[in-house]
Amino acid sequence: MTRTKKIFVWVVPALLIAWVTLAIALQGEPQTSPTPASEPSSATAADTAAEKDMGHDSHSGRPNRLIHETSPYLQLHAYNPVDWYPWGTEALERARREDKPIFLSVGYTTCYWCHVMEREVFSNPEIADLMNQWFVNIKVDREERPELDEIYMTATRLMTRHGGWPNSVFLTPDLKPFYAGTYFPPTDGRGRPGFPRVLESLNQAWSERRSEVVEQANRIAVAMGQTLAANTDSMTDLPKKSDIVKAASQLKRAYDEEFGGFGSGHKFPSPSNLYFLWQQGQHGDKDAERLVLETLAHMGRGAIYDQLDGGFHRYTLDSAWRIPHFEKMLYDNAHLGELLAITSAATADPELDRLARGTFDFVLEWMTLTNGAFKSAIDAETDAVEGAYYIWTRSDIEAALSPQEYALVAPIFGIEEEPNFEDTHYTLYLKAPFSRHAERLGISRDALLRRLEPALDKLRKARDLRKFPIVDDKVLTDWNGMMIAALARGGDLLEEPRYVEAAERAAEFVLDLRDDSGTQLHVWRDGTAKIPAFLDDYAFLIRGLLALEEVTGQEKWLLQAIRLADQLEERLAAPQGGYFMSEDRTDVLIRSRSASEGAIPSGNGVAALDLLTLAERTGEERFRQRAESVLSGFGEDLAQRPRAVLTLAQAAFEYLDRPMINRTAAGDYKTPRRKSPIDSLARELVDAEIEVSGSTAEEDWRNFTLELRIRDGWHINANPASMKYLIPTQVSGEVRGVSYPPGKSFKFEFAEEVIDVYSGVTRIRGEVNSAEESVEVIYQACDDRRCLPPVTKSLRLD
Repeated sequence: MTRTKKIFVWVVPALLIAWVTLAIALQGEPQTSPTPASEPSSATAADTAAEKDMGHDSHSGRPNRLIHETSPYLQLHAYNPVDWYPWGTEALERARREDKPIFLSVGYTTCYWCHVMEREVFSNPEIADLMNQWFVNIKVDREERPELDEIYMTATRLMTRHGGWPNSVFLTPDLKPFYAGTYFPPTDGRGRPGFPRVLESLNQAWSERRSEVVEQANRIAVAMGQTLAANTDSMTDLPKKSDIVKAASQLKRAYDEEFGGFGSGHKFPSPSNLYFLWQQGQHGDKDAERLVLETLAHMGRGAIYDQLDGGFHRYTLDSAWRIPHFEKMLYDNAHLGELLAITSAATADPELDRLARGTFDFVLEWMTLTNGAFKSAIDAETDAVEGAYYIWTRSDIEAALSPQEYALVAPIFGIEEEPNFEDTHYTLYLKAPFSRHAERLGISRDALLRRLEPALDKLRKARDLRKFPIVDDKVLTDWNGMMIAALARGGDLLEEPRYVEAAERAAEFVLDLRDDSGTQLHVWRDGTAKIPAFLDDYAFLIRGLLALEEVTGQEKWLLQAIRLADQLEERLAAPQGGYFMSEDRTDVLIRSRSASEGAIPSGNGVAALDLLTLAERTGEERFRQRAESVLSGFGEDLAQRPRAVLTLAQAAFEYLDRPMINRTAAGDYKTPRRKSPIDSLARELVDAEIEVSGSTAEEDWRNFTLELRIRDGWHINANPASMKYLIPTQVSGEVRGVSYPPGKSFKFEFAEEVIDVYSGVTRIRGEVNSAEESVEVIYQACDDRRCLPPVTKSLRLD
């Protein structure tokens, strides 16, 4: 029996027994959220209107300390009568100084039940008075402080066997939890306590039974440490292929053959499942490949995909993907967009192509800031109504369309059925694939889509008149890294250079989020970047940069990935293998270290994949050794509970499948790279023609003039190049006496140095051996923001 298993054998029963006294005092148990957690929001034209709704309309009374925070979630509570603190020294020192317990409330901007508790509980002056009198009250945005969220969600699950947001946790002044729940209502009801009763009972316990409370808090803290830092004694053996086979087998058994996805009831995208199965499918497991393709097809037909504007909602409350929890998260759209692009390229399925483009276009239109970075999320509710922006009545649709358009749309999107949402409302979903509807109508799939578009555009315009949900426009390094990778690979596979360009812009912005020491930062909003990077920030940003290097061939992305990998190793490496989630801090109870999956793939699993890729791209054994450290550090997890660590299983498969670094005979690593749309663009930007005249004084040599015509807005480096790392324009072959013209001075917006370049029309002259049939010209095209991969063109000599 492993240490992790022992925890759940003896610690959890002890917790339940110890809390019987308090449960009686509270006349009930902690309430969990009636539905799973919801999440963040985003838009463009709707931004201004949404910002007005970041707090109460009246904004009556004086603001509390949260008014000075940049987090949209914290600002939502800035006018509560609660004496809120952000997490930090001021609040923690006050709790210790006044010997008061801490009430910690953790949530995020697009969490539905967080909004409900804010309106019903935290806006109530009488409840706020109790909170202010007895507790030091702290609000945390889980997306800003994921390490605190993980620590205290673990506590809630240990104590209640449930979890969700808002997470409501009561702590001793030394940060150890002693009671927890999720959503608490403002009054008692249905056999459960309202929040005032919870506050009164816990204050009484703190005042009259302090020793019991402290003893319980200590016991919970031990259990949390064992759970969050399991298997920390030493490294284990490297994973075995049998562990990976077991992971695939377990996942297949959970597959829903009717509607795709895994399990029944609530359906989540679960990208870790899909990435892992697709990897197995590409190595011969055709059943694994089938599960991925079927799941993506079912999701694409469901209402979890926004059939009007594109993009995916967070999850659904049903098995058939038709009743969404309506928030849209950047991370879901990144992972699903990338998977759709990959599977579309592999299968040439036009529906997967449509879904991939629809997802990326949605992100570029609705979730992109003017600086190029990506927003976090779009809320699920409008004016306290879940899905108000997205749902329809039949009369809504009839009013927006002509009778002929309604007759076309209704049977395709389920409007002829009984309403599938609350009361008389519908969500839009495809009853069958477009190809089947086209067959029913006797037309092609493409013809059906063309016929549908005017009607769908009318529905979009009708929906645009509605109030848009709240947008969480903070920039998170890890989530941006996910979208950078997705757009880079998607742009390459879908032959859409604009996607790659968007990925490059975002990467340039996020890489600039550093403190004075050069440490990468986690979050940016309204001109302020803060909080040192977490494991996920490094793992996903490195992954995005490696995707850009693969697609564009630009070495600068690889160099930045190496820099970040070294910084990750320096700041977060764990002696037992793998990486801690965060740096060691006095205000954090436990330094967690895990490879378990959540809503996003595991940071340690992604880091292992990154390191294996860096080992291949650079030929440096140190990166492979670090990957081995991650795999051996969590080897027991993969052996004991493989389905919980599927990204680690992916990395283990890559490690075992490619045990040796590929090198050329000279010892340099050579990265095979297929031609991408970016390569094609680079070639098209410069036209090259060469003319050869009569013989020189030496009959074996002829004069040549090479004319380069460079597209407006672009340039190529002069020869000699201004800096040693720049690629000069050069003619190669059996040539001599080559005369390169002087360059024109040019300055990038983001760099201080001035460089010499060629633009417009440039002519290079020299002599070529008469026996030569061709020469080559090498150049690299750049504009004022980026450089494309270098190009070598072969020019025949007539």
